[in-house]
Amino acid sequence: MAGKKHKPRYLIISPCRNEAEYMRQTLDTVTQQTVVPDKWVIVDDGSTDATPEILKEYADKFPWIQVVTRDNRGHRSVGPGVINAFYAGLESVNKDDYDYLCKLDLDLRLPAGYFGELIRRCEENPRIGTCSGKAYMELEDGSLKSEKIDDEMSVGASKFYRLTCFNEIGGFIREVTWDGIDCHRCRMLGWIAKSWDHEDLNFVHLRPMGSSELL
Repeated sequence: MAGKKHKPRYLIISPCRNEAEYMRQTLDTVTQQTVVPDKWVIVDDGSTDATPEILKEYADKFPWIQVVTRDNRGHRSVGPGVINAFYAGLESVNKDDYDYLCKLDLDLRLPAGYFGELIRRCEENPRIGTCSGKAYMELEDGSLKSEKIDDEMSVGASKFYRLTCFNEIGGFIREVTWDGIDCHRCRMLGWIAKSWDHEDLNFVHLRPMGSSELL
């Protein structure tokens, strides 16, 4: 008798700082996914707005949401701040309990089947190391404008990784260019880095790319 097929497990790590304006849309679209994460670690990197209260509200409701709180450093740290907060979250769990890992910003609106579709595509092609949908900005008239991400890159706001690949590239560097260098490392080691422009994967970036680097 054939063994039961392994159900892929995925972990989300979300660094955040003063995200109260947008975060409910991300929190709602992740908690309403057709395939919810097995664990979602949200790292509050010293927020001074309503972020901590909103996080507590969702963590009390969803047992798979875990909040890690860091002290307020009192200044902005573009690039390294984001990744330092990411690793603070990653170090709070055993990443080897999961098959996939996603670094996710808290200023996004995702389609309901987003993570399920990424997992499906990764399971179909074992050489995909990192992937995402395409990011779009919502304009005042309600139309969407592409942020024009190269097809051979995964979007920094939603870095979905096969854990094996993440380990092989040595994770993210703590520099401003972390979200480009990781894809180059993937390709150098024979992995595929990919983003798809598809209605099941396209997501809305609620503020312009780069302006969310407030950590």
